[in-house]
Amino acid sequence: MSDCDAETLATTLARYGLELSGRQADLLDRYCRLLWDWNAKLNLTRHTDYDKFVSRDLVDSREISCLLEPGQTVLDVGTGGGVPGIVLAILRPDLRVSLCESVAKKARAVEEIVRALELPLTVHHDRAEKVVESRRFDVLVARAVGPLWKICKWFQPHWDKFGCLLAVKGPRWIEERGEARHRGLLRPVELRKAATYRMPGTESESVILRLCVKPREKAAGD
Repeated sequence: MSDCDAETLATTLARYGLELSGRQADLLDRYCRLLWDWNAKLNLTRHTDYDKFVSRDLVDSREISCLLEPGQTVLDVGTGGGVPGIVLAILRPDLRVSLCESVAKKARAVEEIVRALELPLTVHHDRAEKVVESRRFDVLVARAVGPLWKICKWFQPHWDKFGCLLAVKGPRWIEERGEARHRGLLRPVELRKAATYRMPGTESESVILRLCVKPREKAAGD
């Protein structure tokens, strides 16, 4: 259960100036409580109160949602407790969202949460690079799953099998980009900053990076 029962989701949303529909707020509140209940058994999240959920998980998910086109197919890479995938599905019911989690216990927990919320999401108990081998997605989203070089290494043979990857990163993203370049993992990839935003209550700036395979002719001359 939440570490901060005195506060509600509604009061936290109001404090941060965020507006949601009644259905969205209800589903997110139920999601939080289900997640925190499971978190007592498994390590799914460190954000166990409404303030952390809204200022971190919800803010990141909202920023991602603004970059997605209507009806796109989305795969949440290493979903953990369901962020951003479940939150995206609640904010943008037009999207076709799938969740991917390689850790069996976490995948089962997320399946139970999705079932309880009655959301039309598919949960894959597998590594994301295996999932994209047999299924096509418009967008992959990656948040808190590893440094940029590691993400690029996972998908190195698969960039042509999905539209693009959106990676949420903090202030060290430039160093991470440098390391990925040093390892030669950005050669087939175009990397652009898709969004920049301040995390509420901090001086830290977050970014969402868009990684897409280079056009064939550009890659050939790299």
